[in-house]
Amino acid sequence: MKKLTISAFVALLSISSMSVPTASYAQEITLQEAMDQLSSAKDKGWVGEQPNGYLGVVEDSEQAKQIAEQINEARRQEYARIAEENDIAVADVELLAGKRAIERTQSGHYVKVDGQWKKKP
Repeated sequence: MKKLTISAFVALLSISSMSVPTASYAQEITLQEAMDQLSSAKDKGWVGEQPNGYLGVVEDSEQAKQIAEQINEARRQEYARIAEENDIAVADVELLAGKRAIERTQSGHYVKVDGQWKKKP
């Protein structure tokens, strides 16, 4: 497995953190809106990090689903770009990203461990 370049890894990590103004969820939210709401959604326990490198919905709601869907699509695209750039499998990038995201998750936010949502101590 090739090592990720520093710039590629920094780009990968930049996708996972950002404040939540209240918005109507009758319509799809944009990626920017999802990124703006991610930090608050994690604070409220709506979404959490998973070992597969993607956000999961902890508290089932349309708002949480839309945030996770938008962020995960951006992550999917970035993981594919990083994998291609470094001639490695997307699955390897996903697992590395998931591991790092869980390590960097704040205390009190949710992470998926052994298939169960748990608050990080």
